Amino acid sequence: MSAAQLLNPKAESRRRGEALRVNISAGEGLQDVLSSNLGPTGTLKMLVDGAGGIKLTKDGSVLLKEMQIQNPTAVMIARAATAQDDICGDGTTSVVLMVGELLKQADRYISEGLHPRVLTDGYELAKTEALKFLDDFKLERSVDRELLLSVARTSLSTKINPSIVDAVLAIFQPPAIPDLHMIEIMTMQHRSAADTQLIRGLALDHGARHPDMPKDVKNAFILSLNVSLEYEKSEINSGFYYNSAEQREKLVESERRFVDEKLRKIVELKKEVCGIDGKKGFVIVNQKGIDPLSLDVLVKNGIFALRRAKRRNMERLQLICGGTAQNSVDDLSPKDLGWAGHVYEHQLGEEKYTFIEEVKDPKSVTILIKGPNSHTIAQIKDAVRDGLRSVFNMIVDQSVVPGGGAYQVACAARLNSDEFRKEVKGKAKWGVQAFADALLVIPKTLAANSGHDVQDCRKPPRL
Repeated sequence: MSAAQLLNPKAESRRRGEALRVNISAGEGLQDVLSSNLGPTGTLKMLVDGAGGIKLTKDGSVLLKEMQIQNPTAVMIARAATAQDDICGDGTTSVVLMVGELLKQADRYISEGLHPRVLTDGYELAKTEALKFLDDFKLERSVDRELLLSVARTSLSTKINPSIVDAVLAIFQPPAIPDLHMIEIMTMQHRSAADTQLIRGLALDHGARHPDMPKDVKNAFILSLNVSLEYEKSEINSGFYYNSAEQREKLVESERRFVDEKLRKIVELKKEVCGIDGKKGFVIVNQKGIDPLSLDVLVKNGIFALRRAKRRNMERLQLICGGTAQNSVDDLSPKDLGWAGHVYEHQLGEEKYTFIEEVKDPKSVTILIKGPNSHTIAQIKDAVRDGLRSVFNMIVDQSVVPGGGAYQVACAARLNSDEFRKEVKGKAKWGVQAFADALLVIPKTLAANSGHDVQDCRKPPRL
């Protein structure tokens, strides 16, 4: 009886060899599940949840998050892979394949009597050399649109590559690192995935709340407000008491006068900047509410108004159109206004969308993802996120690495070279050999998924 079972009779105990076999099998099992996903010709997986919902994806990160993994070793591998995805935006499947193959190669040598400690020493030496070789292998390049398109194309093979590259370039202000949070991803269930587009401006998922408001405004001055243009309840518990209908009418009138005074100042500002020029427009985007009576006043003055805009959209609006958000209408001036060449409303079924485009210097943009159904949109959204990160990484690192398993083949050849073998002492060389063989799982899997002969890439060229 083991020590653990003496302390707790219900505890499960495994001998070292048996536990090692279980852990290696877990890694190999996860590798077998994800291996068919790798590469442009990888297959899709269909996930079915308890409610019967179906999700189609080949994104390793999505699969690992959705799968219910029980084995603790497999859970640890999945966490390492998703951490890779969080940092780099891609490479989840490659990490799982690499870890699974390292375990598989280790099993070969351990079964022949090599101690795991010696094997891991070899792995450490090989890892250090692989990272050093990567610095020599990478190609340093300056930021170029055509190169970024190629980078995006390796991440996702769709027609939306130019949108992704142009979105990152639009917010890129050298020498600062681009902030991907400045790219809003918005979805619209409409038409096909090929209609996904980049909007050099802002797309809002709501429209005007008055049927007579202008639906298309050119050369628009934009006022960002955080001011309530409706009746508000007092912040403390209070009440008004009146004895007659006349007193009630006076009460309503005084409340209305308070809101009307705010509207008067807004209308005066509109007249100041637009005058009687019919080619100029005026748009209000308000974070708080606008009541129907106020909407009527704005319509009569030809003002396009949006209410209850999301806070993040208000922040982006200033980056896109310029101007300053106002918390009061007391000190309004033309310098507080932003500008956009075209503001229009688009109605799709019962949903309304407002687009603010043709701005001068957008520091935030929107990628509008379109698709015929929800699971297509979800797939494109995951792909766009990976594409954005790959383009971002190239801009930050100013370098690229040839894909298609080229680095893995070259690195395996470097680890098997006579020059490096002379630097490795003792039995650790078997760990280096196992690491070199494990690297080849990437080109082998890519070849297998593409229908090519796997044997062609089993023997790397010797350096």
